[in-house]
Amino acid sequence: MATLLGFSAVLMWSLLALLTARSGTVPPLQMNAMTFAVGTAVGLVALAWRRVPLTIFRQKPSVWLLGVGGLFGYHALYFAALRAAPAVEASLINYLWPLLIVLGSAALPGEKLRWYHGLGALLGLAGAILVIAGRGTIDFSPEHALGYAFALGAALFWSSYSLLSRRFGHVPSEVVAGFCLATSILSLFAHWTFEETVWPATSGEWLAILGLGLMPVGGAFYVWDYAVKHGDIQLVGAMAYGAPLLSTLLLIAAGESAMTSAIVIAALLVTAGACLAALPVFRRVLRRAKPAAE
Repeated sequence: MATLLGFSAVLMWSLLALLTARSGTVPPLQMNAMTFAVGTAVGLVALAWRRVPLTIFRQKPSVWLLGVGGLFGYHALYFAALRAAPAVEASLINYLWPLLIVLGSAALPGEKLRWYHGLGALLGLAGAILVIAGRGTIDFSPEHALGYAFALGAALFWSSYSLLSRRFGHVPSEVVAGFCLATSILSLFAHWTFEETVWPATSGEWLAILGLGLMPVGGAFYVWDYAVKHGDIQLVGAMAYGAPLLSTLLLIAAGESAMTSAIVIAALLVTAGACLAALPVFRRVLRRAKPAAE
């Protein structure tokens, strides 16, 4: 169940590009502040519905440092990378994070890195490279070195946040509401410092921002937190490579992009990678089905 919730986060993240494209010209840090505010509301409503006391937010400083550092640190570095380097190269470097999660999981208590986990993640990375490379020419240039460093920092921040969250498995995922609130406030201050305020111009743009806050920049973080704490973290990491592929397919369905042979090949690579990483799951299913057949 926890692993499936991780895949639901991937599904929600696949909506990020489409909803962002429909959200107008709101600056990224302002967008961050607005969407994380909606994400906070999602968590608070869930807390009220389940009658969870607010004392749940009384956590150790290390928990808050990890949560806020992961959410705000990742997004701040990613946006900085997009400002200092071309989007294609920055996205390629940023999407090292699922591979880093799979490889880094070997250092977690009770986890072992198998060959099929590593190979599955590499196939997923190859698929992601094909998808992202299709958006433009890849040309790594020394003049954008700072932007590449920011993108690598973003990948390290998110993979470290995901892996270290495993060590805080006792911390309820509802605490993510507090992380979202802190991220929204920090993003607001960063927006006031570095950007000019631009409000959505139409009701459609407001709805897109609401959708972002409810799903890819909101609900996804709650289920991701639960998945990396309690699910199969190698499989969750490998499945994350489905996000750029599903995102592109949604853009195609919405008429924002065109289908190419590279996308078909990427789909095969990502699917093969996910199936390899899920090999133990298939084995368990077959073992359970065998006695029933007999």
